[in-house]
Amino acid sequence: MSHLTYPEALVVGLIQGVTELFPVSSLGHNVLIPAVIGGSWARDLSVAKASSPYLAFIVGMHVATAIGITAYFWRDWVRIIGGFFSSLRHMEIETPDQKLAWMIIFATIPVGLAGLLFEKTFRIIFGVPSRAALFLLANGLILFAAERFRTRKSRAADQEVLDERQRKPEPELVGAGAPAPVGAHASGHRAERHEELISAIQSDRRIVGYGYLEAVVIGSAQILALLAGISRDGVTMAAGMFRGLSREDAARFAFLLATPVILAAGVLKVPDLIGPLGNGIRGQIIAGSVLSGIGAYVSVRFLMKYFRTRTLTPFAVYSVVVGLGCFVYLTFIK
Repeated sequence: MSHLTYPEALVVGLIQGVTELFPVSSLGHNVLIPAVIGGSWARDLSVAKASSPYLAFIVGMHVATAIGITAYFWRDWVRIIGGFFSSLRHMEIETPDQKLAWMIIFATIPVGLAGLLFEKTFRIIFGVPSRAALFLLANGLILFAAERFRTRKSRAADQEVLDERQRKPEPELVGAGAPAPVGAHASGHRAERHEELISAIQSDRRIVGYGYLEAVVIGSAQILALLAGISRDGVTMAAGMFRGLSREDAARFAFLLATPVILAAGVLKVPDLIGPLGNGIRGQIIAGSVLSGIGAYVSVRFLMKYFRTRTLTPFAVYSVVVGLGCFVYLTFIK
């Protein structure tokens, strides 16, 4: 008998893809929603059970999520990976692409080690729905603090980004892997992608100015996301803003940092999905993966534009209200 129905797989896949990028915790939602719905959902979809196929399923969805994110950032990853190999080939770390590649590597090491050592312990202890609700509440408070206590350096960086966007881009940026210059008859989509690519290169130049130690500090914040209810991108953005990044650059760096972590987490669970835990649910895995990848792509595309001018506050309000509401419901009502 299947331990995961198609409706469950489709809902979980879409939630995974969307909430992995939105700063509201995908794991928290994937723990809370089955508990709130109850019935077969609560029985089938438990991350705390040692042999539950649900955990392998949602972590396996990370592969599709990472593909969706990469589909948006593919030009950036071509530059970054190219910078990594050119750094090895020439034994130097000089260009922004080379520096950013190594910043991402160094920033990923702490969460990678923590995940390998403590993921199972954190899941069993903190994967309880009522605790996930409290951590979602805490996630909201972290996002509130990120906006309320932003440093002057971070606020000044916002203005720097705005000023840089209004200036005419430097000639070398226009030709740095960008589409051909936009003419009068070029499509609006082509012009938009051209502008996005130039903005991305400018953002990378600003990010690498913060150095490797800052990257490790910001990347280490991802460890908190091992707690169901704490958003990986949310805490990474908060750490970036506390260290002086603009909101837009903090979001971009958070999404770039998340990609290898999400992909690695998913790849590590692929053997489980191929093995006995995947028996009877492989069709559901494919269906959920499709929605997860689409949800991730649409979400990151929306959020990269959103954080140009808007704040984390709506996500903070959502996390506090939903976290508190779920805790009260699961503890005192259900």
